[in-house]
Amino acid sequence: MILGKIDYLNLLPFHVFLKRYALQSGLKKAIEFKKGVPSKLNKDLRKRLVDGAVISSIESFNKRYKRLNFGIVAKKEVRSVLVRKNSAPSLDAASATSNALSKVLGVRGEVIIGDRALKAFLDEGGDKFYDLAKIWNEKTNLPFVFGRFSCVKHSGFYKKLIENFSRKNVKIPGYILKRYSITRGISPENIKRYLKLISYKIGEKEKKASSKFAKEVRILKAGEALKPRRLL
Repeated sequence: MILGKIDYLNLLPFHVFLKRYALQSGLKKAIEFKKGVPSKLNKDLRKRLVDGAVISSIESFNKRYKRLNFGIVAKKEVRSVLVRKNSAPSLDAASATSNALSKVLGVRGEVIIGDRALKAFLDEGGDKFYDLAKIWNEKTNLPFVFGRFSCVKHSGFYKKLIENFSRKNVKIPGYILKRYSITRGISPENIKRYLKLISYKIGEKEKKASSKFAKEVRILKAGEALKPRRLL
């Protein structure tokens, strides 16, 4: 089994769980991890270079994939999917969903995602950025699903894996927090605060939000278009 891994802070609890689960289940040698940013894992799953991964929600709309009820969800604000105010429009090569969301919301400027975005938010101040998940929530009163676990093989195994994760209250060991703090330049306290903004279960509200986003993306692709516009 080859599992795609987004090495961002937003999935840190899941990665801690995976490490423990593999050891406890004797699956350490059976699971191979392949790291990549969301846009890279989109391509890897499409080409079947990985069996399953949390991919961009916009890519997960593909009916070829088995989608599970697990993903990266911003309940309201997220602080790691941003558009820099008063900047020239540019997209983030690491993300398909965030780029499309900026267009759906009609927010112009430099799109920044992931740990780099969170560090910029903390270092420069939130007033310098538009938080795309926050704007979406204010307009729709819904959470936003940035990524969703999708697979092309071993769906039964991955479903069981995610069900096990959902039952756990994963605590991140101090040494892991310290390691990520050093590599990301973000304090352990801010990492823990950030993770409180993220949830992983995709229930009815999250599915409704995804359907709404998919509809808006279809409108964009139909041609109105690649121009930002006021919607919702």
